[in-house]
Amino acid sequence: MDLPIGDLFTIPEGELSWSFSTAGGPGGQHANRNATRAELSWDFGASAALSEDLRRRLERSLGTRARDGVLTVASSESRSQWRNRQLARRQLAELVVEALRERRRRIPTRTPRSAHEGRLRDKRRRSANKRLRKPPEVDE
Repeated sequence: MDLPIGDLFTIPEGELSWSFSTAGGPGGQHANRNATRAELSWDFGASAALSEDLRRRLERSLGTRARDGVLTVASSESRSQWRNRQLARRQLAELVVEALRERRRRIPTRTPRSAHEGRLRDKRRRSANKRLRKPPEVDE
């Protein structure tokens, strides 16, 4: 089943590759004998579903999360392999949507003059207070 990525595009099922292994942690014989941990990989570097622009944005925003153009997510939260597959699909979709989301540029702001002057006024007041603590200078 194809994996829709928000309203942006859809990843064909053929581009997704699965691997399964035994999950760590408690669970006794079930955990030791059944491959319930699901690992989903998507080679977005070679994906036909992505435009060149989206591919570059993905590479830039995923950074070290992706290795050689391949994004991998794993899920072992559930005892069921089917449930872990669903969780891995959702996790991959959310990760890609978040990576492709446009970031708003921060507009730098200046400190208001009143705040600057108030800070200097407080510094002068504190300085005067400390000066009053010193013993008076005696002229001989």
